[in-house]
Amino acid sequence: PLSLNQLQKDLEEVKELLTHATRKRVRDVLLAEKQKLELEIKNQPPPKPKDVAEEEKSSLGGYTVKINNYGWDQSDKFVKIYISLNGVQKLPAENVQVNFTERSFDLLVKNLNGKNYTMTFNNLLKPISVEGSSRKIKTDMVLVMCKKKREEKWDCLTQVEKESKEKEKAAYDTTDPSEGLMNILKKMYAEGDDEMKRTINKAWVESREKQYKGDIPMDI
Repeated sequence: PLSLNQLQKDLEEVKELLTHATRKRVRDVLLAEKQKLELEIKNQPPPKPKDVAEEEKSSLGGYTVKINNYGWDQSDKFVKIYISLNGVQKLPAENVQVNFTERSFDLLVKNLNGKNYTMTFNNLLKPISVEGSSRKIKTDMVLVMCKKKREEKWDCLTQVEKESKEKEKAAYDTTDPSEGLMNILKKMYAEGDDEMKRTINKAWVESREKQYKGDIPMDI
């Protein structure tokens, strides 16, 4: 069977001949041939669909690795995520895909040394601009640039991180040694006799005096 390229060339020639043909019979033959060729071209499968499908299959048929290691940084306008991948710069650009939404992005790197690599960030701390976000391929690294919707500092990357930080902080606050000591002293003062109260008062006054002198730079 003729290739799409040859069919198109035949059609071009038939059209060219039609511009010169003056006899009705010749024109009718050429028009019939033109319609036949147009139909054949229309029914042709798109170029190399099998190859593309095969390539997709082979590129995604390999072993898929989830990326967990990354570094990040920010400027006023962008949150930047750095992902190390050896040799990523040798891949065709279309093998490195990032899909952004307002609060997430996912990265897919296809067929790098026979493996695929994925990384997903859901529940970003603050909204990003999908249109303004992009990715850059550098030597052994993919840089994902998330454009901030508002120019403000992010304390962390995701909502989950923020919640776990807050939990940690709350746990730390309740076990803060100086606060614990203060509570013990208050309890002892409340329950103690006059001698105990005088001792605690004296220690308290002395610690305040030290602070005023600047020996202990603390605000209480």
